[in-house]
Amino acid sequence: MLISQQMNDRLNDQINFEQYSSHTYLAMSAAFEKMGLKVFADYYRKHADEEREHAMKMFDYVVDAGGTVVIKAIDEPKGDWNSVEKIVQQTLEHEILVTKRINDLVELAEQEKDYATRSFLQWYVDEQVEEVSTAEQLLTLVKMAGDNILYLEHRISQMA
Repeated sequence: MLISQQMNDRLNDQINFEQYSSHTYLAMSAAFEKMGLKVFADYYRKHADEEREHAMKMFDYVVDAGGTVVIKAIDEPKGDWNSVEKIVQQTLEHEILVTKRINDLVELAEQEKDYATRSFLQWYVDEQVEEVSTAEQLLTLVKMAGDNILYLEHRISQMA
């Protein structure tokens, strides 16, 4: 096995968290559907798919590194999703948490001198810069739009 048991366990935790992220964004998509905001709903549904892809990329790495993938129960998404701003604010907070979790994995890889995993995780480090930046931009646009949220639908479709 190319990875330590501790790294294997932590990568499994992150696979689970990426799946949780996917479920969270899917729940947010459903909230947007209920609000009649189809473009926001589609944007978040695609984001849910992307998070699942992140989980599967990590799944494949664990397998390729000779580790063992353990599929765990996915927590129910939690949030206050009765306004666009609250959803987007939670998105930003969630992406900041994901960034911290990825950084913690990088730190462990460096401590263990696990250069293969460190290299693999660089993609996630770069991805999180984009994820946080996009969430910050979206939150700024939502705040600027105020009650005119329907005008943002076109802008959101361009971001996707």
